Amino acid sequence: MATNREFQDMLNEYLNEDLLREEFIPRTYVLKNIEKDDGWKGGKYVVPFRGAYASSVEYGQLTASNDVASSKYVRGSVDAQIEIWGTMKFNSRDLMEHDKISEQNFLRLLPDEIEDFMDYMKNVVSVNLLVGDHFAKLTADSTANDGIITVDRPDRFTVGQKVLVDDDNSSPATGYVSAIDINNFRVTLVTTRGGATPVDFSANNMTTAQNARTYHPGAQTSAFNSVRKALLSAANGGSAALYGQTKLAYPYLQAINIPGNDITGANILLKVFDALTRYRLLSKGNATEIWCSYKNFGAIVKAVESSKGSFNVVPDSRKTSVYNWQEVTIGSVTGGVIKFVGIQEADDDIIIFMDWRALKFASNGFFRKQRSPDGLEYFVIRNQTGYEYLVDICLFGELIVVRPSYCGIIFGINF
Repeated sequence: MATNREFQDMLNEYLNEDLLREEFIPRTYVLKNIEKDDGWKGGKYVVPFRGAYASSVEYGQLTASNDVASSKYVRGSVDAQIEIWGTMKFNSRDLMEHDKISEQNFLRLLPDEIEDFMDYMKNVVSVNLLVGDHFAKLTADSTANDGIITVDRPDRFTVGQKVLVDDDNSSPATGYVSAIDINNFRVTLVTTRGGATPVDFSANNMTTAQNARTYHPGAQTSAFNSVRKALLSAANGGSAALYGQTKLAYPYLQAINIPGNDITGANILLKVFDALTRYRLLSKGNATEIWCSYKNFGAIVKAVESSKGSFNVVPDSRKTSVYNWQEVTIGSVTGGVIKFVGIQEADDDIIIFMDWRALKFASNGFFRKQRSPDGLEYFVIRNQTGYEYLVDICLFGELIVVRPSYCGIIFGINF
């Protein structure tokens, strides 16, 4: 029996290149730009709002004293913080001195590893905050004993990742990613990490008709709130309540919901401006940005390019960010300008009118590395196969949509 190591294939070889890896592109538009409240130490997070205004106005005479409508103040609250944890493992033998390695046996790589993992966690959370508890949808039924799922976002999977697959009428199936076919949007799941036995979907079919989706462990029961869930009404696929208060009871809790089932690639920009006009009419807010998926953003830009003169594009407003979102600013039909933002993690079936005053992320220090009482940022486990060093990263908090009525959302887009 030998002690465990992960880098053993490289230990006795001459390294003529630094460790090659894919560039990790942050996809965190919401997480990067949202207002952050880092002072929530736990307990209830109270969200007070005015549910009704004094509204007694009468022509020709005073309002009767027993018929006066008073302002109503409502105490909403988030009862507890959501937790997300990420864990990394290093084997002691990989960290020991070795004659053939000039870079202290990858010690130089450890900060990069931890930073990459932190970025990965931020991406996971950002997808959650925008689209919900799942991170990918199945686009074809999985009914065979081959472990294969066909998904809309294969880029969100990585080899070795633990994944739960579930739909509305089945028990969750757990698997580990063994292969990813990016070009055919297929992911292969096996029953054990590093194993070869495929997950059997033949006895527990996962179907698109029953909304089959993929989840990180624990996300189905304890995920962060999402912009999608908060802005959509229950009838349109969102939540029925916010902060313990029923949305339909107070206009304050209701974003403007606009059907988008008649949107096509050809008319998308005109339909979005029609929806923006409706939003301006009914909303209490002043959206400065319109968020959409890359698919919808591409159709919008194409519409602008094919209709020069019809839309007032602000000069030099088109740009691509190193953080993987794109922007173009167009003169609005309601006056002023509006910024269209293509966001990598956004869903194709919705477009969001965002007033940034509506969002806040409350946490206890944001992302942190867990420390032991004596200040160590790693934890040691002694096995017969060697020492293991565990690094834990955590985030406690919740997305607080403090002003839902300031926002709007187009739903049901399918072209």
